[in-house]
Amino acid sequence: MIAGEERIRAAFAAAEAEGRAALMPYMMAGFPDREAGLAVAAAYVDAGADLIELGVPFSDPLADGPAIHAADTKALAGGATLRTALEVCEAVADRVPVVLMVYVNMVLAHGGGAEFAKLARAAGAAGAIVPDLPLGEDEGIRDAFHEAGLAMVPLVAPTTPPDRRARIGAVAKGFVYLVSTVGTTGERGELAPELAELVAATKADAGETPVAVGFGIGTPAQVGEVGKVADGVIIGSRLVRAADEGGSPAGAADAVAEFLAEARVALDG
Repeated sequence: MIAGEERIRAAFAAAEAEGRAALMPYMMAGFPDREAGLAVAAAYVDAGADLIELGVPFSDPLADGPAIHAADTKALAGGATLRTALEVCEAVADRVPVVLMVYVNMVLAHGGGAEFAKLARAAGAAGAIVPDLPLGEDEGIRDAFHEAGLAMVPLVAPTTPPDRRARIGAVAKGFVYLVSTVGTTGERGELAPELAELVAATKADAGETPVAVGFGIGTPAQVGEVGKVADGVIIGSRLVRAADEGGSPAGAADAVAEFLAEARVALDG
């Protein structure tokens, strides 16, 4: 089995070889419902996603804004569980690397780092983002993920001190998730003016590890702008909203595919 970190790096390298940043759409497992979630995942792959960030439904998503929080609530009300997310992962992981976005309580509730990592790896996941597990907290989980072949993707924010950012960059696996702005996830009218400078500083700290930018990217134009400075672009709330507005599994798939097609044009440009 190819280690998750290698699969992630290969995806970024393939995009770079085409002269563009990697496209990484986010989705919530089980949202708007189980069937629609599976349809959205398939649409992401068909529309040219290089990687997928897959949200595991959770009741208290501290890093997420209104759109994704509402998606969590709806997915959970519909009966979504970790198994729902693993099912989505299994459906597409042979075509693109899937990185789970999961809160640490979910990891602990499913046997801890080693047991959760086994479940994720068996489903084909390449890595995981645990936003409420900062560097230095419970390194046993990080070690367990690494031993299972999963890349533990760290986050860096505009408020991260330079010395800590350097430490994070030095141990990053797969890629560094750079939060574009202070606050929770959600669409923004414009990108932070200091983003290019922050990306450059993070890339210097990360060395050969790719840097992908997420939070607040909601238009194809913003995708193109971020793609000029970062190695990858992560789109979340905008696609969650599109899936919800689709009205059916097929409608959700069509809606997200339409946006991603425009995003790919922006990146290719």
